[in-house]
Amino acid sequence: MADNKELKEKAKQIADDIVEAADQTRAAVEDVVEGVQEAREQLHDKVADKLDDATEHFAKAGKRSEKSVKAAEEEAERQARKEAGDTTPQDGAVANVEKGPAPKTRPLAERKGKNYKKVAAKVDKTKVYSLADGIKLATETATTKFDSTVEIHVRLGVDPKQADQNIRTTVVLPNGTGKTIRVAALVGEDMEADAKKAGADYAGEGEIMPMLEKENLDFDVLIATPQYMPKLGRFARLLGPRGLMPNPKAGTVSANPAEAIKEAKAGKVEYRVDKQGNVHLGIGKVSFGVDKLVENANVFVNSLKAAKPTTLKGNYILSAAVSTTMGPGVKVNID
Repeated sequence: MADNKELKEKAKQIADDIVEAADQTRAAVEDVVEGVQEAREQLHDKVADKLDDATEHFAKAGKRSEKSVKAAEEEAERQARKEAGDTTPQDGAVANVEKGPAPKTRPLAERKGKNYKKVAAKVDKTKVYSLADGIKLATETATTKFDSTVEIHVRLGVDPKQADQNIRTTVVLPNGTGKTIRVAALVGEDMEADAKKAGADYAGEGEIMPMLEKENLDFDVLIATPQYMPKLGRFARLLGPRGLMPNPKAGTVSANPAEAIKEAKAGKVEYRVDKQGNVHLGIGKVSFGVDKLVENANVFVNSLKAAKPTTLKGNYILSAAVSTTMGPGVKVNID
């Protein structure tokens, strides 16, 4: 029993010591917090005093500056004009002038010429014609005094940003395009005679390179052998934007330039999809007659269908139309 009593007294003593130590610790923490607050208040007062002194200094300096005096005078003058109701423009400013009514723009159909309206009435906008009928109607609605080009326009369901759907190929139109194609052949001395014989207007490095250096592009097609392509690199900015840079896909880079020249002269044309997914190609002149134009169109359509990407999902050919230069469009079915 005595031992239990001693243990209880010792435990009570220890508890009292712990409570006393906790009270002392809390008091010490409160003193530290109070000291920190005091120091913060003193620092805040010092910073505020310094800021007030700096503000007063710069304010006084501003009042003494020429710019401040000028601004004050202008403001006083502006307020005086405002009170007097003076709204005249100052210092060359342009007075506000009320704008008249917006000009009325006539619809595009009303701005067409009389001849165009007359032939356009023959085209049924709600009807999709067969390819032969569409070409025949297009030739009948040609309005120009010169020999118009017959064009075919096709809207494709491809994404030109995808490399495998960026269609670019060539086709040889059996009846040509009706244009005189000027061909330049960048070949070695041993091939110059053959190139000239095949129909090249310009042939050989000695004749073509000076033309490129002078930016004289007096040709429609440039054909080159593979060994001359590195030399054309420095003219890429000149030839590229004009579509004259030789390309293997277009058949203008060839180890057999004579054959490439004959194809170009015979009516070989390149077509490619534009950024909007459309393909445009001239298939001949109105003077060709319907039969030759239809033959050229069929060759082009077959080539276009053969170029369909294997990865394409959905419809390939969305719509097509034929027209002549400055003539109305005729919707056609080429599926």
